[in-house]
Amino acid sequence: MTEREKELLAQAYAEIEKNRDIVENDPYRMNYHIMPPTGLINDPNGFIEWNGKYHLFYQWQPFKTGHGTKFWGHVSSTDLVHWEHEPIALAPSEWYEQDGCYSGSAVEQDGKLFLLYTGNVKEDDDRETYQCLAESSDGKTFKKHGPVLHLPKEYTAHFRDPKVWKKNDTWYMIIGAQTKKLEGRAVLFQSQDLKNWTRLGDVTGTNTDLIGEFGYMWECPDLFELGGKEVMVVSPQGVAPDGMLYHNEHQCGYLVGDLDYEEVKYRHGAFVEMDRGFEFYAPQTLVDAKGRRIMIAWMGMPDQYEQKHPTIPFKWIHSLTLPRELKLVGNKVYQVPLEEMKMLRGDGVSYAGAEMVNEEKQFDGVEGDVMELGLDDISGTFERLEITLRGNARFIYNKETKLATLERASFAHGQTESRHCYLEELNSLRIFVDKSSIEIFINEGEEVFSARQFAYPENKGYSFASKGYVSFDLNKWNLNKSAAAYQVQDERYA
Repeated sequence: MTEREKELLAQAYAEIEKNRDIVENDPYRMNYHIMPPTGLINDPNGFIEWNGKYHLFYQWQPFKTGHGTKFWGHVSSTDLVHWEHEPIALAPSEWYEQDGCYSGSAVEQDGKLFLLYTGNVKEDDDRETYQCLAESSDGKTFKKHGPVLHLPKEYTAHFRDPKVWKKNDTWYMIIGAQTKKLEGRAVLFQSQDLKNWTRLGDVTGTNTDLIGEFGYMWECPDLFELGGKEVMVVSPQGVAPDGMLYHNEHQCGYLVGDLDYEEVKYRHGAFVEMDRGFEFYAPQTLVDAKGRRIMIAWMGMPDQYEQKHPTIPFKWIHSLTLPRELKLVGNKVYQVPLEEMKMLRGDGVSYAGAEMVNEEKQFDGVEGDVMELGLDDISGTFERLEITLRGNARFIYNKETKLATLERASFAHGQTESRHCYLEELNSLRIFVDKSSIEIFINEGEEVFSARQFAYPENKGYSFASKGYVSFDLNKWNLNKSAAAYQVQDERYA
């Protein structure tokens, strides 16, 4: 370990200890989501199942609740529900990463864990970018090999976020990029050893026949097989609002198609928003030993309201979403809450065959700020169904217009803001509520709304309203805590 790395680790751990009490005393600190021990969390990185555990790394700025020089934080789990904090994986100690160890991925080779990530260097108004490699035998300490890919001349220094996978004994890497014409791209490379990479070409981007011009930068691409197709999840920046679409600061969505690795042609359909809510960005996926494609994302949004976030006085900001299993239904990606989430269920209440006719109603025991709410077998001649969550958020389904809506009181300006999607019919809802978040899964994952919610802590009530007749089976469970306090023994800087 270099002296610089040892110094940075010591400073980061000291910051955690300095802010520990104030962070943990925040009433908006959540119970079962991954959060930073202090400072800012954003993109999930290096999501992998390795040596019998799930490992998840994340972009982390320990010294402030704004963006800046990034470390890689690290958590692990045996069940994707209960997470343990691991020693800090990467600190920006070397010349090629001095302004941040940016996003990347993890793979296994010869029993070892390898991280591929973007090293960021900023000199005045100039930026340099390097794709870097690090390896570990124990999953805790990482030996850095430095840059393995330098910036190709066709792109600006906005060239980052390598996602790596193996197919037919060859390693492939896809990188988010910006051309010299300031157009977003996703660029494909191949390698036999993770160290020497050959550029195959752009698999897609702006000015394609299928999606037209679409953003000035594509971040965090993830390309994988699902249901016999190749799906690419990507976060384009600079996409203008279009009707009720694309109203967040930046977007996240997916393409479904077929990739010809030889011709480097990706024939795909339309870009579809991955999540219809307010905070969802930069997701990453893995395939686990059970064959499931599992995704987790940043429950935040670059630049959007970050300066007015209610947790800033408590020295932390943002979280990650719940992990979700992905399934391809036709050409649509469904997101399903993991079966393991049921492990958190505590006591609850049930109402079979609940009925409402032109009324607003509350159900005894359906209250709380850490809970799971399920509505199944939704039916009836209703025109409209509404669920108000803790007083400052509301889910609405209008059966006449086939429009699903999530409204909330903005934590930035206090006014009501909304996000929408078309929904042919409403059959079921699963709603996960944590101290300051909502994740709504509609029709077994056909659509999802993710959002941070900052209700008054004492407001834990829910109300249901209908226009017309509606019936449903209602289940509510309190959820137990799974987010562990930060306790790490790291011998490297002691």
